[in-house]
Amino acid sequence: ASPSRHPRARLHTLRSRLVPACMTVVSQASHHLSNRAKPAHSRPGACSRVAGPRVDTRRTNFVRSSGNTTAMADDGVSFVSAAQAKEIDEKLMGPEFGFSIDQLMELAGLSVASALCEVYPPRSHSRVLVLCGPGNNGGDGLVAARHLFHFGYEVEVCYPKRTDRPIYNGLVTQLSTLGIPFVDAETLRGGDPLVTTRDVVVDALFGFSFTGAPRAPFDALLELLNPRNSPPPIVAVDIPSGWSVDEGDESGEGMRPELLVSLTAPKLGAKTFKGPHHFVGGRFVPPAIAEEFELVLPQYMGSDQCARVSGLLTPGGGGFGFIKGPTMGGVLMKSPANESAEEAKRPPGYWDTSSDEDE
Repeated sequence: ASPSRHPRARLHTLRSRLVPACMTVVSQASHHLSNRAKPAHSRPGACSRVAGPRVDTRRTNFVRSSGNTTAMADDGVSFVSAAQAKEIDEKLMGPEFGFSIDQLMELAGLSVASALCEVYPPRSHSRVLVLCGPGNNGGDGLVAARHLFHFGYEVEVCYPKRTDRPIYNGLVTQLSTLGIPFVDAETLRGGDPLVTTRDVVVDALFGFSFTGAPRAPFDALLELLNPRNSPPPIVAVDIPSGWSVDEGDESGEGMRPELLVSLTAPKLGAKTFKGPHHFVGGRFVPPAIAEEFELVLPQYMGSDQCARVSGLLTPGGGGFGFIKGPTMGGVLMKSPANESAEEAKRPPGYWDTSSDEDE
């Protein structure tokens, strides 16, 4: 036999190829973990490469809000008041930062759709009803409905009080051209229980600027989402409708969403949120605004548009989540108990715990 066919020669050749390859993988993994541990605004592809305010993600005790100083969650993420949220939006859309309202709606709606898809994948929760109010929160819901359609969901929209402005009219046209049906509030109120006809309901009725008691037909829609009516899982956009933005569910009789997607930063009322899934969507906040308002924002992984800030994966849920406690290189590790990784379609670099078998 020739030397190249000798077992020792083959072993030497195999070793010479595997060892450098393994060293390369280890080196790249080390670099990747180090890069993921950096604040989002300091990584390539994030909102800015310019050094911004240092983001401290250490757990801290809760501190009452005062002026521009925000409250801190146990997870080290800031909570803001309704007044602060309004001021942040005004600055974002001012001449210094140049955002437009439709741009912010698009970013918010994509974040909501992405979070919903992680927790309630279309394979198990395909039927989604999106309830939209007349303001910006409703616009976020209209955008989310479009993205959910493209994510593979069967989407219906209830938009009873339409706002006659170009931005909103355009969003309605986009949904209509996709064939997404609109259902009126009376039909929902007089129909079968939502839990028998829908798998998930998106609450995009009222945002942080809403005050006072809900009027018709929104009061009836909120009644459908009340726990005594056993609704399907609820995804609340920014703050659950009917809750006080600063105090939460003051009456103790409001809706109980399973998933809350806070936009830009969690609102003070979200302190009382007890659901299993809390995400923040706001991967667009300029470092200068984060510094001015002393915002501690979550770290966004890969190309994510939203980040989990609290809650563990629960039976019946899905997608990726972060486990409180275990870390590696300062990065919270993904949960290994994930039954729908193939649905999430995460970008390269994630710890993929899905099965290698095709369904």
